[in-house]
Parts: sequence; structure tokens; C-alpha cells
Amino acid sequence: MEKNVGGFDRTARLVAGPLLALLGVAALLDAIPGGTIVGAVLLVVGVVFTGTGLTQRCLIHRVFGFDTFSGR
Repeated sequence: MEKNVGGFDRTARLVAGPLLALLGVAALLDAIPGGTIVGAVLLVVGVVFTGTGLTQRCLIHRVFGFDTFSGR
């Protein structure tokens, strides 16, 4: 799969991803209110955002034909 995540999209994912994952872990550990389901969802979304930001590849972008990568 070709790279399709770049620019502001990538930066936003690399900033938001770890923050969401951290909030998810905190919710799972009851350090903040939210509960198990909210914590798990935040953790998964954070990991996915971080992964897609690092690899610059996003399946949802591919399915809908989005391309924010300009390194071609």
C-alpha cells in the first residue's frame, strides 16, 4: 500500500494518537473517570492514529481515495 498520510494530517495523528492512548490507559486504570469501554476505545484509537501517522498509510484514506501525502 502506498503512503497516503502526510502534512498536517500526519502531524495531527502523531500528536493526538499518543494523547488519546495515554487518556485510554488512564481511564482503564481508573486514574480519570470514563470506565473500561471508554478507556479501551481511546487506547485503540490512539494506537491506530499513532501507527498510521508513523507509517504514513491509512486504510480508510485508501478506501475513500484520500491522499494527503505530497512526497511523490
